[in-house]
Amino acid sequence: MLALRPLLRTCWGRRAGSPGTVVRPGAAGAGPGPRGAMSLYRTEARGPPRSPGFRLFFKNEAGHYISPFHDIPLKVDSIEENGIPTKRTRNDEYENLFNMVVEIPRWTNAKMEIATEEPLNPIKPDIKDGKLRYVANIFPHKGYIWNYGALPQTWEDPRRKDKSTDCCGDDDPIDVCEIGSKVLSRGEVIRVKILGVLALIDQGETDWKLIAISVNDPEASKFHDIEDVKKYKPGYLEATLNWFRLYKVPDGKPENQFAFNGEFKSKAFALEVIKSTHECWKALLMKKCDGGAINCTNVQVCDSPFHCTQEEARSLVESVSSSPNEESNEEEQVWHFLGK
Repeated sequence: MLALRPLLRTCWGRRAGSPGTVVRPGAAGAGPGPRGAMSLYRTEARGPPRSPGFRLFFKNEAGHYISPFHDIPLKVDSIEENGIPTKRTRNDEYENLFNMVVEIPRWTNAKMEIATEEPLNPIKPDIKDGKLRYVANIFPHKGYIWNYGALPQTWEDPRRKDKSTDCCGDDDPIDVCEIGSKVLSRGEVIRVKILGVLALIDQGETDWKLIAISVNDPEASKFHDIEDVKKYKPGYLEATLNWFRLYKVPDGKPENQFAFNGEFKSKAFALEVIKSTHECWKALLMKKCDGGAINCTNVQVCDSPFHCTQEEARSLVESVSSSPNEESNEEEQVWHFLGK
């Protein structure tokens, strides 16, 4: 298994006034080992909650606005010298540590997503016909049955056909279902280890669903691959498959389909998928492919033609406004029984 190695030069890493000092995820203020990722990032809400204009922006440890799509590193153990990623002694555990951006907490219904077409890509509500979208409650579940989010610095290229599914990507960062015991918060950036992946085929597009667990979960040490989910959380994968198969049915749509007959693929397979989507993201940020409507504005990828200054990023955020009287539609709490 080849290591994932970031190739783009990033601007973050030095503390102001401390030439030569390297700051990395998990370093000062973050605690030892893999437990301090969240202290590196915070969020700032703009617009009324539960309204179409709501946006959740991200800031780094220094308080500067960043893009959760482009500026948060994919890999947890990235170390940089003079802005250039370097290799370090690696083991299987560190090779499998990734940052995850939480978009939707478990047991909630509001469909939220990284705004891939907006500057700095805040988290925003999913909107259809001017109204907020909510996922249906399908017996026996309430809302999303995992903490749901995405891996930063990945992109499923809609113009690139996947060899294993024979379908192109869905034009989004790769999705993650975090199966740990804690209900997380929207906007949290957590460290996860990847256990496997499911290939949903959505309207002819590949929509990968990674299965992962937070490294801070009390039972994380038990989980190393997809077979461990079957062993220690029996029924969870079956519930996940059924959830993704049925969640659009209450809206009058057909059941979703899957590649590999709905088989969950292994960690090794999932890591290759992540590697591929990371390469697609790098091509996107360097303008080496057609990104369509994707907004690639970033603060920390210095070599990218889409790079902007901290001042420009602040101006972009401050330009976002929404009416305090903006209408919102509350979710309808209905339970759907879809038994055969």
